[in-house]
Amino acid sequence: MSATESAASPADRPTDDSGLAAKNPAKRRRALLIVTAVFVLAAVLWVLLWLFVFSTREKTDNAYVGGNQVAISAQVPGTVVAILADDTQRVEAGQVLVKLDGTDADIRLQQARSALAQAVRGVRQQTSSAGSADAQVVAARLDLKKAEADLKRRLPLIAAQAESPEIVQHLRDGVEQARAAVAAAEAQSAAAHAAIEGTDVARNPAVMQARANFRAAWVAAQRNAIYAPVSGYVAERSVQLGNSVQPGQQLMTVVPLHDLWIDANFKESQLRHIRIGQPAKVVSDLYGGDAVFHGKVIGLGAGTGSVFSLLPAQNATGNWIKVVQRVPVRIALDNRELDKHPLRIGLSTDVTVDITDDKGSVLAGTPSQQPAAQTDVYDQMASKADAEADRVIAANLSRDGAAD
Repeated sequence: MSATESAASPADRPTDDSGLAAKNPAKRRRALLIVTAVFVLAAVLWVLLWLFVFSTREKTDNAYVGGNQVAISAQVPGTVVAILADDTQRVEAGQVLVKLDGTDADIRLQQARSALAQAVRGVRQQTSSAGSADAQVVAARLDLKKAEADLKRRLPLIAAQAESPEIVQHLRDGVEQARAAVAAAEAQSAAAHAAIEGTDVARNPAVMQARANFRAAWVAAQRNAIYAPVSGYVAERSVQLGNSVQPGQQLMTVVPLHDLWIDANFKESQLRHIRIGQPAKVVSDLYGGDAVFHGKVIGLGAGTGSVFSLLPAQNATGNWIKVVQRVPVRIALDNRELDKHPLRIGLSTDVTVDITDDKGSVLAGTPSQQPAAQTDVYDQMASKADAEADRVIAANLSRDGAAD
């Protein structure tokens, strides 16, 4: 290659330069169109997602499983002699959880049993006394009738001077005494009937009072056995053998894991379209996506969490920084799904509420007609006490009294 050729400048190659200059603008335009199309498509997809997905739901991960925590406590003082349930164990409603020493309660029960029996026998005695008082009234009236008859026979003899006036006066005094005896017998009869009138032996006020005392003593004796009011699982057992417990002292907790709910703490800006009755989906951290729980909104909290905190914020003092508040939204779960995938209270969850239909109510319009929780364990105890009192009364009634 000659020095002349090697020294040639780029201007000596017009063909190559003109070709590159012709191709570069076309590539730029194509690239710009592709980028623009991608952004436009992304924007359209975002708008569609917002219209059909994001705008129809509210979601939060500040949600936790809630449930009832039934505190088991003593109702009478005593010393613990047996513990029949421990942490993590399942218990059924009416099952004995803890037993207390019942020596003192048994003594008081025997005293109340004796007092009830004595009351029944005392009313029976009063009934018999009332019958005797009625018989005395009859006898006094017969005596009066006899005295009046004697006086009536003697009066004609006085007119004929065949009878002395002293005898007639004596007869008149006898009539007055007989009348006084009748009045006294009637008063005694009325007093005897006042204690038993209008009721039979079992419903006599004295017997009812003794019955109430016996019932209280029987219930107190039964309360030495501490029962589970609901079915569930034992947690936080703190009672130990030999502990001297007092009424109201918490011994353990029973947690029912059937009727659970979710407390989802939504931001105040998310509550605009949340209504009672809206469906919700719940995913727990325990099961992840393997189990999706379906529930519905049953209520919104009456205030934010900060209002009910131990130390509420004082926003009217000092410097102020706005903090977005959260309101608890309660979501009921399907018990059939809970049976398949049990949850524990306090577990973290993700909640998504479908707000497509936002025409419902924000606040409950009428009071609930169903109790939030209910047990009949203690009702059974009361009915057994009544049955035992009836047996004591029946055992101390005569056949006539029992028939009454």
